[in-house]
Amino acid sequence: MARKHIIPTDSLTISKLPKKPFGTRFIKDMKKFGVMYLIFLPALAYFIIFNFIPMYGITIAFKDFSIVKGIFGSPWVGLDNFRELFIGEDFLNVLRNTVAMALMNLVFGFVASITFAILLSEVRVKKFKRIVQVASYVPHFIATMVVAQLVIEFMGFNGAITQFLALFGLEKQNWLANPDVPVFWLINTLTDTWQGFGYGAIIFIAAIANVDPTLHEAAVVDGANRWDRIKHITLPTIVPVISVMLTIRIGLIFVVGFDKILLLYKPITYVTADVLTTYTYRMAFGTFVDYSLASASGLFQSVIGMLLLVVSYSLRAKMSRD
Repeated sequence: MARKHIIPTDSLTISKLPKKPFGTRFIKDMKKFGVMYLIFLPALAYFIIFNFIPMYGITIAFKDFSIVKGIFGSPWVGLDNFRELFIGEDFLNVLRNTVAMALMNLVFGFVASITFAILLSEVRVKKFKRIVQVASYVPHFIATMVVAQLVIEFMGFNGAITQFLALFGLEKQNWLANPDVPVFWLINTLTDTWQGFGYGAIIFIAAIANVDPTLHEAAVVDGANRWDRIKHITLPTIVPVISVMLTIRIGLIFVVGFDKILLLYKPITYVTADVLTTYTYRMAFGTFVDYSLASASGLFQSVIGMLLLVVSYSLRAKMSRD
């Protein structure tokens, strides 16, 4: 008698089953999640209207744009605007300032947030801990105009910080008018760190709060001191959160405080203070207006930011399994 072969209903067999038509699946999905789609529609419309449709404007970077002729009527010039941008006498200085301030903001700001979160987690007096935590958030919500004015007052010729630095033998001067490296870089970095370290520590504080307390209890029994527990328990536990936040920060590394720099720098400090965003702004709205060159500069910055985000995400995916 011939032996019958039993075909198992495994994943390969199931994958061969005919799929439901898209229309049927869509109707079923709408019935199940219709309310959620309605809630999502305003956000979708916002991104389409204000983010996706205006993206056609990047073609200005490849045209000899004229307001009279408009986007459609302006002649196509290909990569000429990018060539002019890259060989410009100010471009290398601008790129150097952008990279330097971006790296300084990333290192100082990121490390300050993690350090503050760890130190705050070690405070045992809850009332004092809450006061310090709330106080650290406050600078983040201060308007940029107010922060810039405070910096101008404190770093001016007769400012409080200038007077304090003079006690250590430093020259009394208006520090914001000093074109030497790295004076403006340090002012920008320290200001950004002061404004952002408390707010940036929120995620790390939450991650540290979720660390299993039994790990610390076991470490105390084994004789580990506070530094040992931070080094071998707290930090390794929050590494996934640190890697995620670092990925996001690297993608935004070229966003170095356009509005604050615009309010603080002067023509005498352009050589060390001008960054890609302010350089683009001056080309679009300065004395000599060139919308095509400004668009090329903005597109260049966006492409570099996207590449940095992709590279940082790829590295994170290789280094961690989460």
